[in-house]
Amino acid sequence: MQLLHHDMSPLEQTHRARGGIKLAGSRRQLSFANQVALKEILTGKYSFVKNPSFSRSNAQRKLFDNAPDIARPDTSWYHPVMETFGDDSTRSSRLGGKVLLTGDEECVLFLQYNYCRYRVCKLREKIGNGPVDGELAMQLLMWHHRAEALRDQIAQTNLALVLAMAKRMKLSNIDFGDMISEGNMALLRAIDKFDVARGFKFSTYACRAILKSFSRAGIKHTRYRTMFPTDFNPEMERSDFAEIRRQEIEGNCADEVRHIFRNNSADLTDIEQEVIEHRFAIDHKGKKQVDSRTLTLEQVGRIIGVTKERVRQIQNKALAKIRQSLEIDYLR
Repeated sequence: MQLLHHDMSPLEQTHRARGGIKLAGSRRQLSFANQVALKEILTGKYSFVKNPSFSRSNAQRKLFDNAPDIARPDTSWYHPVMETFGDDSTRSSRLGGKVLLTGDEECVLFLQYNYCRYRVCKLREKIGNGPVDGELAMQLLMWHHRAEALRDQIAQTNLALVLAMAKRMKLSNIDFGDMISEGNMALLRAIDKFDVARGFKFSTYACRAILKSFSRAGIKHTRYRTMFPTDFNPEMERSDFAEIRRQEIEGNCADEVRHIFRNNSADLTDIEQEVIEHRFAIDHKGKKQVDSRTLTLEQVGRIIGVTKERVRQIQNKALAKIRQSLEIDYLR
């Protein structure tokens, strides 16, 4: 089977990496991400489901080269369907792009996945506690990235199981998003533990594991509510203090500007006062205006007999004077 492009991309990045630590016995250098991955592989837990075919000499050729191509699923439906999953009509229309695996295809994917992890474990045993040879490190990363890509493919193909089980449980005391997260983790654990050689469908095993995870989550949530019986009220966390404070500051600044304009503290000319008065509906005499609408540049230009561009220039000059006067008063 030909590997998908994204299966090999981490390895290609490793081959092209210019930074990182150069391994002994190899001309290649590892990127920081691959160094972290290599450390996790060598120090963390790594297991696989055994199969007699793995120890045969032609196992790799039979499992990969002679295996059929298996299409990757389209998961674009998954996130939009989260909010409207209760609507059966919406759900059926959104699930049209997913891929359903046959029993043989499912068997191929799980054998490939566990064989990749089997090769990683064998390389770990070969390295032991000694230094990591460059070529062995490259092989470790290659098989690890293959295993991760196959795990993602299996999980994406079976995402609908999590949604179906979540709809079946209907736990009212647990948020639907939390249930989906718990179910996704259970799905990944089921992939790691499933033995395809027993002849069962993965969905049979995974559904049971997902339902058990929901039950555990319900029990955990019940215990938490027993310890903290008070309901959480999000309204208590909300405060409009910042907005009220901002409005107060804006009001004070507006009053100060009106004071400067009415007392002409900024030494505005008569034409500048008239432009500001019409543009911002401010009465420089302190009297209540009958019409408080602001006028456009063109309308003000018609009143004072100049072009709107000239009005804009007068307005900007007057605003600069007011701003300077406001700053001076603030410093005083």
